[in-house]
Amino acid sequence: MSAPLLEVRGLVKHFQVGGGITGSSRKVVRAVDGVSLTVDEGETLGLVGESGCGKSTLVRTILFLEEPTSGEVVFRGEVLTPKLVRDLRRGAQIIFQDPYSSLPPRMKVGSIIGEPLTIHGIAKGSAQVERVHELLADVGLKPTDADKLPHQLSGGQRQRVSIARALAVRPSLVVADEAVSSLDVSMQAQILNLLKDLQERYRLAYLFVSHDLGVVRYMSHRIAVMYLGSIVETASSRDLYERPLHPYTQALMSAAPSVHAPKGGRVKLIGEPPDPSNPPSGCRFHPRCPVARPVCSTDRPALVEWLDGRDAACHFALQTDPTSAA
Repeated sequence: MSAPLLEVRGLVKHFQVGGGITGSSRKVVRAVDGVSLTVDEGETLGLVGESGCGKSTLVRTILFLEEPTSGEVVFRGEVLTPKLVRDLRRGAQIIFQDPYSSLPPRMKVGSIIGEPLTIHGIAKGSAQVERVHELLADVGLKPTDADKLPHQLSGGQRQRVSIARALAVRPSLVVADEAVSSLDVSMQAQILNLLKDLQERYRLAYLFVSHDLGVVRYMSHRIAVMYLGSIVETASSRDLYERPLHPYTQALMSAAPSVHAPKGGRVKLIGEPPDPSNPPSGCRFHPRCPVARPVCSTDRPALVEWLDGRDAACHFALQTDPTSAA
């Protein structure tokens, strides 16, 4: 079995906040707290969770847009360091959520797409122009769009430009961070189908981040569920939707109108997500979990394999039906 394209080992990203001039009462926000995951060549790993769970911080840390507090990122078998980030930049690119703010407003589309080619010394002059036109065609735009400014394009066209820019250096991994959440439903479908087509054509791997379970299910081969800075479950897309093992995953599924609720009805959660600067002891989910037991408040469960290809961070992943809890 070949090594993963991307392997994340115990990745941690903490931020210090507050304290003012004296530095007193400073808090540590545990935005990413010991995440491990893999992405294989040509695979889409979906990353899903509530807003504020750390998804965007995780992907930014994986790409060294934020420097990790600890842990390792391994890309094509090599442990990355700040000195090796340039190699990562060429092999892994990101598509941001908002095409209105992620494109330089005063640069023409041709220059936006061509800039990575210049930075990495891939093409210049007429060769760069030709490559830009190829990329525009790949994402369903016209060569004449190269002379336009971003504000002259629709939201969907701008996101196509973002995709073309990401593909310019021929990466093997593309991180899509809520890449369709700012688009209307019909445009979302077009962009998702475009991403799938490009994946098949160029054997791209995606780390696809979204809070939308329907979108993640459509796009992903495997899915990782994130809660309060940690991964609580990973499984194939089919297995996760047919039988989620973690109570938090079950709650997400049952709350989504487009997904059938787990057998027995909707899983009800208690309260709001905890403060990441003051996480609960034991299992981070236990204060909201409908099936929590005393051990959950004292012992933090590891992410372990319960079934073939099914990992969950829960002491009772196979033993409890959350919909039966009062």
